[in-house]
Amino acid sequence: MAPSKNKGDDMILSYHDVVLRRSDLDILRGPCHLNDRLIEFYFAHIASTASSPAALLVPPSISFWLAHCLDPQSHRECVDALRLPDRDLVFFTVNDNLDVSAAEGGSHWSLLVYFRETNEFVHHDSCRGVNRLHAESLFRAVSGFVDGGGGEYPRFVEGFTPQQTNGYDCGLYALAVAKTIYDWYVPRRDGCGNKMDRWFTAMEKEVDADKVAKLRGEILRLILSFMESK
Repeated sequence: MAPSKNKGDDMILSYHDVVLRRSDLDILRGPCHLNDRLIEFYFAHIASTASSPAALLVPPSISFWLAHCLDPQSHRECVDALRLPDRDLVFFTVNDNLDVSAAEGGSHWSLLVYFRETNEFVHHDSCRGVNRLHAESLFRAVSGFVDGGGGEYPRFVEGFTPQQTNGYDCGLYALAVAKTIYDWYVPRRDGCGNKMDRWFTAMEKEVDADKVAKLRGEILRLILSFMESK
């Protein structure tokens, strides 16, 4: 008799090169930390709603690898593939996992966003201070490749971020912040809005504990709708 397969590992959806497993649905149904796949899925969904070649949502696995790669040549090749000098807005996830051999490691997500107009890397952490050192490590790994212009080195700043009220919604906060920033950016890309205004005002209006809690269900329903349409 052939050994039984773990049904939690069954593929349920392939979406823009992101493969989701049945166990990912369990994560969304319960109060659990989000994993790399779910974050990459929602990043892909955000980009699909209003695609812009000047905005880039980097998959979590790539952000993590860039922060920990010790081989200069491999690191350079990976960064070059992202074409950072061509981007006006770049989203990187930050994870506190220190063990590069442990898949799905770590216990906290935050977001690091490069904004070319101000030549800043803005760190958004829903548990203030927890991921600061990890974000600075990623900043050092990529900041020399953005070509901010004028010979000025990019700045690292801590941005206003609504704070989580439990120990497991950090990934959802990172996604809610990313969606808010992306939606704020799209009309500016088309020539509307204050050129030097950042997205903090929009963050205050659009991100809070109630909306983040609802986002978990929204992502679950989104995945189920895509599964039904296949």
